[in-house]
Amino acid sequence: MSVKSDNPNVKGIKHMAFAVRDAKAALDAYARFLHVPADTAIVDYPKSKNRVALFNLGGIEYQLSQSLEEGGRFDAWIKERGGEGLHHICYEVENIDKALEHAKSQGADLRICKACGVYGSHPHPEGYVAFLDNDAGGIEIEFMQVYTPEELEKYNAYKGI
Repeated sequence: MSVKSDNPNVKGIKHMAFAVRDAKAALDAYARFLHVPADTAIVDYPKSKNRVALFNLGGIEYQLSQSLEEGGRFDAWIKERGGEGLHHICYEVENIDKALEHAKSQGADLRICKACGVYGSHPHPEGYVAFLDNDAGGIEIEFMQVYTPEELEKYNAYKGI
């Protein structure tokens, strides 16, 4: 199997999600060391049972992600690996179907989206997402094809936003 070293479909990093025990405490550290605003919003997501501090640093969105219940996605990850850390990187892609086709041709399998219970590409609030069941050195891989303004409008209308 040949491995391609450059995937022109990947536009860049959309976000990086860090599994943390306490989103507020992690945010406080970023505020002290990197001048991230200490009043950055921390949002609870009931569907996925997570609490997340979201901010941009160096043009990349950071997500400090805390499970709201024991055994949740990020709590389980922390326990499995023995500590907090980089959970996944979401790569923005031009075409999610092509990105998944490329990844599967290189031996990737799909992982279920724990928030939605769906394998493969499916709509999320910012775009179509999919997760690989294969990690890269312990870091999960997510793809996102960001919505066009028209797609976002349709998604929001469908969700009643």
